Amino acid sequence: MQISEAIQYDSDSYDVIVVGAGHAGCEAALAAARMGNKTLLVTISLEMVAFMPCNPSLGGPAKGVVVREIDALGGEMGHNIDKTYIQMRMLNTSKGPAVRALRAQADKHAYHRQMKWTLEKQANLTLRQATVDDLIVEDGVCHGVITNTGARYRAKTVVLTVGTAARGKIIIGELQYESGPNNSKSATKLSECLERLGFDLERFKTGTPPRINGNTINYDETEEQPGDETPHHFSFDTPDSKYLSVSDQISCWLTYTNPHTHDIIRQNLDRAPMFSGVIKGVGPRYCPSIEDKIVRFADKDRHQLFLEPEGRDTDEYYVDGLSTSMPEEIQQRMLHSVKGLEKASLMRPGYAIEYDVVSPYQLRPTLETKRIKNLYTAGQTNGTSGYEEAAGQGLIAGINAGLRALGKKPFVLQRSEAYIGVMIDDLVTKGTKEPYRLLTSRAEYRLLLRHDNADFRLMGKGHEIGLVSDERYQKMLAKKAAVKAEVARLESLRLKPGSPADDFIQQHGDHPLKDAVTAATLLKRPYFDYQTLLKFIPAPEKPLDRQVAEQVEITLKYEGYIKKEEVRVNRLKRMEAKKIPEDIDYSAIEGLATEGRQKLDKIRPETLAQASRISGVNPADLAILSVYIQQGKIAKRSDRK
Repeated sequence: MQISEAIQYDSDSYDVIVVGAGHAGCEAALAAARMGNKTLLVTISLEMVAFMPCNPSLGGPAKGVVVREIDALGGEMGHNIDKTYIQMRMLNTSKGPAVRALRAQADKHAYHRQMKWTLEKQANLTLRQATVDDLIVEDGVCHGVITNTGARYRAKTVVLTVGTAARGKIIIGELQYESGPNNSKSATKLSECLERLGFDLERFKTGTPPRINGNTINYDETEEQPGDETPHHFSFDTPDSKYLSVSDQISCWLTYTNPHTHDIIRQNLDRAPMFSGVIKGVGPRYCPSIEDKIVRFADKDRHQLFLEPEGRDTDEYYVDGLSTSMPEEIQQRMLHSVKGLEKASLMRPGYAIEYDVVSPYQLRPTLETKRIKNLYTAGQTNGTSGYEEAAGQGLIAGINAGLRALGKKPFVLQRSEAYIGVMIDDLVTKGTKEPYRLLTSRAEYRLLLRHDNADFRLMGKGHEIGLVSDERYQKMLAKKAAVKAEVARLESLRLKPGSPADDFIQQHGDHPLKDAVTAATLLKRPYFDYQTLLKFIPAPEKPLDRQVAEQVEITLKYEGYIKKEEVRVNRLKRMEAKKIPEDIDYSAIEGLATEGRQKLDKIRPETLAQASRISGVNPADLAILSVYIQQGKIAKRSDRK
């Protein structure tokens, strides 16, 4: 059959065009539109808007903080999950606040519908179904897109958030076919366009587990994982009254693989695309397939499997932990070998998907490409994995595309300000050779980048950009003032030796008080929390909001550690302030090591701090570069800019 192409025609003009309506594209388009830009969001399928083709959940370590940061900046993900979750839990509650993380099970279909409705009613935003095949680029500047229907849409800026649809290929055992996630359409021509424009593309791979019918699970053989009774929210705007009681939440269930499961996998590794050479793309290190786990961790006789409901109006369950691209019949045997799943009915087989990635060293910290002006990329297109990482990038790309369209200065988050800043800096400075996943260990200042204080850190920035309303901003300032006032009150109250508080101290095996101490000092002791402290001191005139009390406790308990991190951050800020001219010629700088010179020329860092984080750039290179910038001709040229 001969395939003909549509005749091109000039269609509408926009300030910002976003390509792809996954989690990155939704945040990018909403941000640009809410900033006052006439925005077009183009997606291959309207049924895939904010779809969750992999796990039906949001949050977890580091990722949950990103959702909170998105909310604090004026993004939508936190609002959307608070409206559509079916279970919510706070993880790592026995550990310190730096690693606590909120995680929610989503009703994936309700999540999609709610986000699509939000897009449809957003002022300045047009949502349209089409496949973008080409970019309009003139003299190194992107001016719009061309769709498969022949429409030429002009724009001041363009954001690409194509995700795993970029030349996507699904693999199940010996079966291979072109496809985006969940059997959606693949985007092939756009990848060809990027290659033609000179971009370096890499091939990555991710996977998903089989889905089963929940009616065929033997729950008596599994362990129930209910939600929390304590109210939690991703959005700072959601009141506790909107929290679902445990009885209204839907439980997950825990089971395990076993030696028989592992034997089935080992006996069929010759049919596993991961090991037969069929899969060429690089897979995620921190979310390996079950066949990869069995090979890499041969000493383990079992692995956790979480059975996660996909929504309220479906009996489909996601088998988290059993990601695989094995042939369908092997997947069924694997499932039936697991306790509780002996009669599980397979509804959808797991699969691997290969897709194209824009090597992120080609990006600026604003997520604008270095090669083509006014062209931005975000999400899995940049080599990340996960809905949260995608949405965080999408928000920053949308903000910067919107700012450029408005003729305003760009917006960049530093590593010390947000996990989103850590992620983007990692990508543009270090690149990634595998799907990148945010981890708490990637952040040097994670005690400052907590789940609970994202509003204090970022809401002022969201307000300045125009994404946070005056009312919302003032509410945050009032909360901050309440925390400050209560901390000051606790520092003024003193408790004497022989007081009931002293008796409580001795009951916990501690030495009796010799002198009077402040209530703030007592709160730093491990057996005191804020509510316990109130038993021994006058209560504040007005009872504190739960979130305010939490902030007071964390502020005082971790005061010393927080101050140490703030000192380190201030040192970093001095290096971040030392800008490197964009047109610097590294080949003209004498004394740089060959590797350092090559890496600096490839990454083109914007500050000395960023240069210091490039692998292969040593302290001597930094010292030479610093002197050259401050005293050489480059510094004078920079001054004239």
